[in-house]
Amino acid sequence: MKTEQDGDGALEESGSQGPELYSAASPGPQQEPISTYFEEKVPIPEDDMTKLFSFRKLWAFTGPGFLMSIAYLDPGNIESDLQSGARAGFKLLWVLLGATIIGLLLQRLAARLGVVTGMHLAEVCNRHYPTVPRIILWLMVELAIIGSDMQEVIGCAIAFNLLSVGRIPLWAGVLITIIDTFVFLFLDKYGLRKLEAFFGFLITIMALSFGYEYVRVAPDQGEVLKGMFVPYCSGCGPTQLEQAVGVVGAVIMPHNIYLHSALVKSRDINRANKKEVKEANKYYFIESSIALFVSFLINVFVVAVFAEAFYGKTNMEVSLQCNETGSAHSELFPANNETLEVDIYKGGVVLGCFFGPAALYIWAIGILAAGQSSTMTGTYSGQFVMEGFLNLRWSRFARVLLTRSIAIFPTLLVAVFQDVQHLTGMNDFLNVLQSMQLPFALIPILTFTSLTSLMNDFANGLVWKIGGGLVILVVCAINMYFVVVYVTALNSTILYVFSALLSITYLSFVSYLVWRCLIALGVSRLDFRGSAQYPPAVLMDEQPEFDS
Repeated sequence: MKTEQDGDGALEESGSQGPELYSAASPGPQQEPISTYFEEKVPIPEDDMTKLFSFRKLWAFTGPGFLMSIAYLDPGNIESDLQSGARAGFKLLWVLLGATIIGLLLQRLAARLGVVTGMHLAEVCNRHYPTVPRIILWLMVELAIIGSDMQEVIGCAIAFNLLSVGRIPLWAGVLITIIDTFVFLFLDKYGLRKLEAFFGFLITIMALSFGYEYVRVAPDQGEVLKGMFVPYCSGCGPTQLEQAVGVVGAVIMPHNIYLHSALVKSRDINRANKKEVKEANKYYFIESSIALFVSFLINVFVVAVFAEAFYGKTNMEVSLQCNETGSAHSELFPANNETLEVDIYKGGVVLGCFFGPAALYIWAIGILAAGQSSTMTGTYSGQFVMEGFLNLRWSRFARVLLTRSIAIFPTLLVAVFQDVQHLTGMNDFLNVLQSMQLPFALIPILTFTSLTSLMNDFANGLVWKIGGGLVILVVCAINMYFVVVYVTALNSTILYVFSALLSITYLSFVSYLVWRCLIALGVSRLDFRGSAQYPPAVLMDEQPEFDS
């Protein structure tokens, strides 16, 4: 196939209009450009490139990292935070810190892939994996998005229920969330920066809401710092261990890797210029670090509030307090001496019982902001993944409608048939579902960022190859432990047999991805008869050499 480079250094077919049109998988006739989030590109100011740092340039690159960070603040994460505080006190804050740092390193790989190649992870997978593995990979990532989306939409519905004092049922809250998500998603028609500013506004609401709870409860600052920087869990048992695993699983989400690799394409970068690419990578990493630091602080607020106020509390204590304050929700807590179990719904209720109605309503506002923002970014993830893997050329509205419908129908079924007070079991299942999908984002991102033929001078070095491989191995092992604990607690022989059969298929596909990853990392002896060699056109060997 004859290819040529455009002004941005991207590959395109002769006669086509832009880098997004190039597809080794389907080199058909000229198509109209896809319009998802990128109807405009943010220009980068031309400061002196010899300067080590420019606030003007950092501001120009600010946006994608904060949208990415919203996945670290979705209702699933908030629920994991409050359960961590209620079950282990401040003792697992260091796990949250470590998971956030690991998340930052993985997001760095995602951003570099998008900046250097001009393609996001789903597009790269489309061009590099054979048809059957590509379709399986797409289905697995879609499952992760559906699981995350259900948590986010139901989180919004719970917030509406709390704010309306139960007048808005769960199913109605889901419908409201669907409608307002459609409205908000078209904000980018008014400008990309306005859309990013709206997400910044929602993050600010979360910071103020959960920050208010933090100030109101006034946790012991010494205990907060000790829990954050002393990697030890005195007196912890299986419950705390499972919670620690749950924290890692909630923070590192597979669809977020795909999302971030796409969001960074929104800046106007000349990819033929090595200095511009290097500069973009630097500023994106700084921006992502700031964004994840903000998300970490918000998560700490939630953990510390429930650690200070509710760690070691029993159902009886909470029930008595709710009765004394005249709460309409005291029946949620049985009159026994078992340890208090909370979720985002019960968490709001107990805050209201102990710290007044204002604490409940402000909590609900924070949950609503978390759910609404993460639902929107989840929709973007769905669009990028579907477009990239399937090379869709639909209208914008049709794509939004399809990606929304895939996740909304199961959510509506849950909302209709499940009571708002009994959603913890479903949340555990969704966390397990997402944990199982992690290898399908982490292995491909390490594979492709290690390919010199794809990343040129920006391919992973030996340290990143080894370090990245070890980090991914640890994260996947932790999440698999979480899955095993969940399955063994089901106490059903039929489910055990089904899980065993599913595990064989699952591990076979993961082994295939690992095999290709090891070859990309340089273990060439595994490439039997060249069967895993990437075709030159697909590998984009014709990518231009970088200009000085």
